[in-house]
Amino acid sequence: MGGDTAPEMVLDGAAIICSQDLGVRFVLFGDAQRLSPLIAQRPGLAGRCELRHTYDVVTADDKPSQIVRRGRGTSMWKAIAMVKEREAAVAISAGNTGALMAMSVLQLRTMEGIYRPAIASTWPGPEQKKVVLDLGANLECDEDSLVQFAMMGAAFARAVLNIGRPRVGLLNVGEEEQKGHEYVRTAARKLRLAPQDDMNFIGFVEGTDLGADTVDVIVTDGFTGNVALKTGEGSAKLIFQVLGDALRGSILSKLAYVLARGAFRILRDKFDPRGLNGGVFLGLNGLVIKSHGGTDGVGFAHAIQTGIDLARGNLVSRIASDLKKLDENLEITADSKTEKSVNSSAGVEVKVR
Repeated sequence: MGGDTAPEMVLDGAAIICSQDLGVRFVLFGDAQRLSPLIAQRPGLAGRCELRHTYDVVTADDKPSQIVRRGRGTSMWKAIAMVKEREAAVAISAGNTGALMAMSVLQLRTMEGIYRPAIASTWPGPEQKKVVLDLGANLECDEDSLVQFAMMGAAFARAVLNIGRPRVGLLNVGEEEQKGHEYVRTAARKLRLAPQDDMNFIGFVEGTDLGADTVDVIVTDGFTGNVALKTGEGSAKLIFQVLGDALRGSILSKLAYVLARGAFRILRDKFDPRGLNGGVFLGLNGLVIKSHGGTDGVGFAHAIQTGIDLARGNLVSRIASDLKKLDENLEITADSKTEKSVNSSAGVEVKVR
C-alpha cells in the first residue's frame, strides 16, 4: 500500500516478475476490497499471490515513533513479520522509510556484532554497476561502523553484481593517507587488516570515483551518501532535460536525434533510475528492500528482482561469515601486538638486570 501510485504500481511490478517465470510467489498485505479487483485485472498474478487483508497502513506523514506504537496492525509490520517467522525470504515496501527501518530493526534485530544497519543500493558505472552505502540510515558513523559497512557492501556486490572479489573504497576528501577525519583514517587501517579473500580494499576514493571504473563498493556515512545519491539523481535529470531541449531546438538537431536514437536509448537505459531502484537494509537478521515511493511498475519490479538475487545469494549468511573472519583477524593482530609488547618489555628488563 506504500508509494505515490500504490497499489497499482506494486501490482504492476509483481506482474512483471511473474511474467519472467522466476518461480516466485507473493503475499500481498493491504485493503482486500481495493486489491482484489486490481489483481483480477492482471492475469499473470493469478495463482501466484496470496492476499492478506489489513485494516491499517503506514502513511508518508507518519513519524516512526508514532507508527511503532500502533504498527502491529499495519501492512508494513505484517510483511516484515513474515520474514521474521521465516515464512518469506524478503519484505519489500515503497512506503515510509523511517517507519520501515524502525519496524525492521524492532522485529528482525541487528545481526550479532553489527552496531548499526545501513542502506545500500546500486549506482551506475561506465562498465558495470557498483554498490554505495550508507544512503541515509546513519547520519553519523564511527570507524567500526564503516568497517562493517565495507564488509556488508562487499557481500552485496558478490550476491547481486556477481563480482567475486569486489574493490572496496572509503569515500574521502582525497586519496592521501593523511586526509580526512580521524575515524575515516582509523577505519582504513582496520580494513587493511581485514581478510582480502572476498574483498579487495583499495583505500580512499573521491567523489569523482562514483562515476569511474576504479571501485566496486563505495563506503561512507549516511549523511554524505544520501547527499551524493540525491545529487546524482538531480544531475542525471538535468542532463536529460538539457539534452532534450537541445535536440528539439532545430530541424538539424531533430534529424541528429533520429540518426543517433539507438545511442540515446542506451544512455537513457543506463541512467534510468528505475533500473537502480531498491535500497537494501543491511545488517539485519532478514532481508528488507526499500523501493522509491515515486517509481512505477518497472522500478518496483527491479526492487523485487534485487530481493530475489539477495535471497538466492544467501546475503545474510555471507555477511555473518565475513564478519566472523574479520573478528578473527583483528583478534590475531591484537594478540600479535600484545606478544611483541611483552617480548619487548622482557628484553628491556633483562638489559636492566
